[in-house]
Parts: sequence; structure tokens; C-alpha cells
Amino acid sequence: MATQTAPAPVRHRHVSTHRRRSRGMPRLKTTVIAAAAYLIGFFFLFPYLVMILISLRPQTELRSAVWFPERFDFSAITGFWSTGLAHNLTVSLQVAAGSTILVLLVALPAAYYTARHNFRGRNLFLVLVLVTQMFQPTAMVVGIYREFFTFGMVDSVISLILVNGGFNLAFAVWILNAYFSSIPRELEEAAFIDGNGRFGALFRVTLPLAMPGVITALIFTFIAAWNEFVVALTLATSPENQPLPVALQSYMGQYSVNWQELFAGSVIATIPVIILFALIERKVVGGLTAGSIK
Repeated sequence: MATQTAPAPVRHRHVSTHRRRSRGMPRLKTTVIAAAAYLIGFFFLFPYLVMILISLRPQTELRSAVWFPERFDFSAITGFWSTGLAHNLTVSLQVAAGSTILVLLVALPAAYYTARHNFRGRNLFLVLVLVTQMFQPTAMVVGIYREFFTFGMVDSVISLILVNGGFNLAFAVWILNAYFSSIPRELEEAAFIDGNGRFGALFRVTLPLAMPGVITALIFTFIAAWNEFVVALTLATSPENQPLPVALQSYMGQYSVNWQELFAGSVIATIPVIILFALIERKVVGGLTAGSIK
């Protein structure tokens, strides 16, 4: 008598269902994360959208409850250059660029030396550098004014560059020290064998690998100096030496505020920072692998 064997249980349906579920979960997770990211991004960009709409709204529609005006008025933006604030925009560029250059010139050698040499008092030096980051210009504005008044440097662009550079130096030293410390010394030793000196190894090997930290310090310093208000308001006493954030307060009167011109100037004030970040953003990603391939 022939015996019949029971057929094996069919499991491919359960396997395919499990695969479909496993494929569907990452897609759902990605969709939720993307939606949350767009929502958070819109939350932060919404004030800038309001600022742009008000700068393009005619004076007769400033009190209107409608979000979008019936017609766009570009007179506030085009008239910005005839109000004299273009000179203040130039002063802001000078202060921000000068502070950034000063910070990089001082922070690069300081961070490189502390990362490559274990001298006595190294940790104490780094702690003191970090402590200076805790000081706020607002709390020291009286002493800062007195110091620059003694040296006859009140109401000058140089004084604003020195103050902004000094208060942003600690952050640059710390972040560059961390990047230099993460780079193996063997790479520099290999550059020495190839005939490079200390500066050759620094500029050809170490700096390209530390470029993300350099760019981060550059952006942080530039934006901090660009947006600084309290010290600039105290030291820059004449209108021609005031940066743009300080000069914009001229639109705020005792009994009225010229909202259209005020927001138009604010929109123009954000453009240089956006351009800077757009130009450097690729270099931040490219610096992660720069120097790793010869």
C-alpha cells in the first residue's frame, strides 16, 4: 500500500507578508520624519515670511488682516539704497569680516599648538579660554566703553572689530582644538617624510582635514558679529559708524514705527548671511573627506 506524505506547510505567503510589513515600516517612518522636519522648518521660517510680506505691503494695507496684500509695493526695498543705510550695511560687512579674519588668525595657531603640544598649564589655559566664553558683552559694556575711551578708540570700526573678535575667539579656539586633536599625528609625520616642514604639513594635510571646524568657526563668528547690537550701540556714537542693526532703529520713533522700511532693511540685512552660508555649505560637506585621498 502506498503511503502518502503530508504536504509541507506553505509559508511563502507569511514571508511575503512580513517583507511587505518590513518595507512599509521604514517608508512610514521616513514620511513621518520628513513631515516633522518640514513642519519645524516652516515654524522657523514663518517669521521671515511675515517680515518679507510686511516689507512688500503698501502703507495703506499695513493694518489689514489679510495675509497677502492686494498689490506688492517694492518702494521700501528699492528706496533702502537712497536712505543712507547702504553705508551702514558696508560698516556691518567690515565689522563682521574683520572680526572673522582676526579670530581665524589668532585661533588657528592657538588651537593647533594646544592640540599638538602637552605643555605645562595646557588644561588650565583651555579652561580659562572656556571661561571667557561665559562673559556677556552686555554685562561688560560699561568697562568696554571706558577702556576704549581711554585709548581714544570710541566711535570707530576698529573698536567693534576688536570687541567682536575677542568675544568669539574662545569658541573658535575650542572647536578648532577639537578638530586638530582628532587628526592623527601620523599624517603629519608622513608629510615630514615627504619633505614638508611644519607649515607645509599644516597647510597641506591638517587644515584640509580640519576644514569643517574652520568653516564652523567662520560662520559662527561672522553671524555673531553681524547681529551684535548692544556693544555697537554703545561704542558707535555717530550714524556713519553704526552697523546696520543699530542704524535700523532710526525707523522706530517715539510715537510711530515705520514698519515697511524697518522690515525692508531687516530683509536686506539677512541677505549677506544667506549668501555666505550658501557659498560655504558645500565646503562643509567636502571638508569631511578633504585630504584623505592623495
